[in-house]
Amino acid sequence: MTEKAVNLVLMGFGNVGKAFVKLLEEKTDHLRESHGLSLFLRAIFKSTGGLFPCAGFKLKDILDDPGADLRVHAFWKQNLSLESIVREVEPGVLVDCTPSNLKTGEPGLTHARLALDSGWHVVTANKGPLAVNFSGLREKASRNRLALKFSGAAAAALPALDVGLCSLAGAEVLAVEGILNGTTNFILTEMGEGRSYSEAVQEARVRGIAEPDPASDVEGWDTAVKLLLIGNAVMGLNLRLSDISVEGIVGLPAELIDRARREGKSVKLLGRIRREQGGITASVAPCVIDHSHPLFGVEGTAKGITYFTDTMGDVTLTGGKSDPRGAAAAVLKDIINIYHP
Repeated sequence: MTEKAVNLVLMGFGNVGKAFVKLLEEKTDHLRESHGLSLFLRAIFKSTGGLFPCAGFKLKDILDDPGADLRVHAFWKQNLSLESIVREVEPGVLVDCTPSNLKTGEPGLTHARLALDSGWHVVTANKGPLAVNFSGLREKASRNRLALKFSGAAAAALPALDVGLCSLAGAEVLAVEGILNGTTNFILTEMGEGRSYSEAVQEARVRGIAEPDPASDVEGWDTAVKLLLIGNAVMGLNLRLSDISVEGIVGLPAELIDRARREGKSVKLLGRIRREQGGITASVAPCVIDHSHPLFGVEGTAKGITYFTDTMGDVTLTGGKSDPRGAAAAVLKDIINIYHP
């Protein structure tokens, strides 16, 4: 197998960014032997600067002290600019693992535009740029004959986009229903077993499932963005967040959970898109479902999605890790698929 060398630039070194670097180190031999890829991490950026060793990184040196501050590293450069790196280094893949800003998309939106204009593919786990300017970024990538991939932003380790775009090719997707947020699904599962909302949220924090401030998850916005990305990519829509009716699980009546449990039913936070005669409807809301629903058995941090099609029937996919390693694995998968589609 002919080996291909690919340069990577990583934006963000939080939980997902660190998990991605660890995967690169773990999978070096596998990537070379199974996919013919040698991935070289050339720079890591944080908000105030970046690491740019001219000879490249020894990944093990970074991972040996995961709590270390990159700013004390010998190769740290204060105010290092992404523009200087993408102009100097042979183009490869820009990997965005920075936090999502759903209002402005920044700074990820600027980074993605710069990379695509400079000949770099973009793989992102950052939902913000796509929520703000999905069609613009896809058009720019297409015009420049570059890849824009976002499995890590859409459903992470659940390969919802792969199934929708590849396995269902030729079918028209008439509707989508998904449990797309592992944190809220865990909280609702715990509440179904008798815990209060506050107890379930606290348990999610203790287990590292929920962020200290889980507002984006429990208010439904994380699900809404993933629904937007899947709808736009798979169904060919042009949804914006303002087009989606969003209701989270905050303030969900305990009696609703209790009644559902007594009746052998379950409460799930579902993202839904439907093609109807009057157009497209899209919503996120808690729903009571019974055992006849294909996502009824999706419990804990697992996610799931059902595609309703015109020719292939209903296709359901469940599972996928809801943690930084799962998101990092989705990022790595996207990189592999750029070079081996």
